[in-house]
Amino acid sequence: MKYTYNYPRPAVTVDSIIFRFNKANKSIEVLLIQRKAAPYKGQWAFPGGFANENEDLVCAATRELKEETGLTKVQLLSLPPVGTPGRDPRGHVITCPFVGTTKSKKKPT
Repeated sequence: MKYTYNYPRPAVTVDSIIFRFNKANKSIEVLLIQRKAAPYKGQWAFPGGFANENEDLVCAATRELKEETGLTKVQLLSLPPVGTPGRDPRGHVITCPFVGTTKSKKKPT
């Protein structure tokens, strides 16, 4: 027997907030990508995207980070989810943010 529910399902996304210490000017930098699709095409954002069905959230964040920036082997720590209704024009979207650091100077493609 397959269990189903009569409740609407929000979408789930992941975002990665990646920091790097810049030794040259002794500052902390944050990695951003330029959005390629609507909504907000062309605007700056944290690397991230939708989690696939049955995909672990850390795996989704790792996959999106690699797809959008080329970065791999970044240890990610989860932050509390954000699910404020109305914050995303595509519908009710819950995002699971992650934070990490890198020494890489590789830039997004």
